[in-house]
Amino acid sequence: MTKMMSCSFSSFSFTIILMLSLFSFSLHKVEARAFFVFGDSLVDNGNNNYLITSARADSPPYGIDYPSHRPTGRFSNGLNIPDIISEQLGMEPTLPYLSPELTGDKLLVGANFASAGVGILNDTGIQFLNIIRIGKQLEYFEQYQRRVSGVIGAEQTQQLVNSALVLITLGGNDFVNNYYLVPFSARSRQFSLPDYVRYLISEYRKILQKLYELGARRVLVTGTGPMGCVPAELAQRSRTGECAVELQLAASLFNPQLTQLLSDLNAQLAADVFVAANTYAMHMDFVSNPQAYGFVTSKIACCGQGPYNGIGLCTPLSNLCPNRDLYAFWDPFHPSEKANRIIVQQILTGSSEYMNPMNLSSIMALDSRT
Repeated sequence: MTKMMSCSFSSFSFTIILMLSLFSFSLHKVEARAFFVFGDSLVDNGNNNYLITSARADSPPYGIDYPSHRPTGRFSNGLNIPDIISEQLGMEPTLPYLSPELTGDKLLVGANFASAGVGILNDTGIQFLNIIRIGKQLEYFEQYQRRVSGVIGAEQTQQLVNSALVLITLGGNDFVNNYYLVPFSARSRQFSLPDYVRYLISEYRKILQKLYELGARRVLVTGTGPMGCVPAELAQRSRTGECAVELQLAASLFNPQLTQLLSDLNAQLAADVFVAANTYAMHMDFVSNPQAYGFVTSKIACCGQGPYNGIGLCTPLSNLCPNRDLYAFWDPFHPSEKANRIIVQQILTGSSEYMNPMNLSSIMALDSRT
């Protein structure tokens, strides 16, 4: 009888320990910082694979340096900026929101809502047909929160979202694939460049305010890179390899106004919710002096065709460089994984020239104390 009671007690103890362990694991998963990503092809990690659109990166040689060596929908030879942020912070990478694998505990890691081709404006990227415009990305974020509430309850869902890290990357397509897409585009006839920039900033304000309303409290907002210096623009607009003046002017007007917008929003909220990442300066470091960063060129894309490998898309028939680490640009528009790593390093530890009001390491340290 004693032996049976001992055995029963042991089983009971084991059950309690197992339940506590599972509870502890579940609690840990909820308390781990979630990561949400919004924006365009610079941060899309595969949502467009699930859409009927021409803005896709689902065929080789995309993904050639990804761990699986297969295309994943990332516009990169390997990892993109959100992947590297997750890696550097020791977090599990987020899944695309449209992925059927994004269920259960995977939801607690966060989600990537980004879609290649989108911009601040709804008419940006219409040539790509079916893409997830930024308004729809925010709708999906609301839907995501309802789904997570079904797993961990409304109160913990709000806590998860409030304590999450958010990254949003928009603006480049509003110039490259809208205002400057064709000569005398509809938007360029409607607005002078300075007025167009002001219009974009006013529309971006609404998007960021909506993100805040939906619970985002730490938001990294990247500016545009040096749009006139990418291989696609060199191929179309440059004779001697100099950056395209008009697109560089657009970036020089847009980025300071975006930084001012974020500062104004933070003052209005009396909190450092929005953090400006000066990705223009981050890019220009290796665009203007590629050799200092181990690149042989910042003008020629690794994968492409035509002048600077900047014409059309990267396809299985394109020219392909043997060593992607020697090229600042992977395809006509997007940085290589190595360049993305340089950018993320500045996001993590960069000075106020690159990150305002603080870098990501400072954010993580500050938030760990609260």
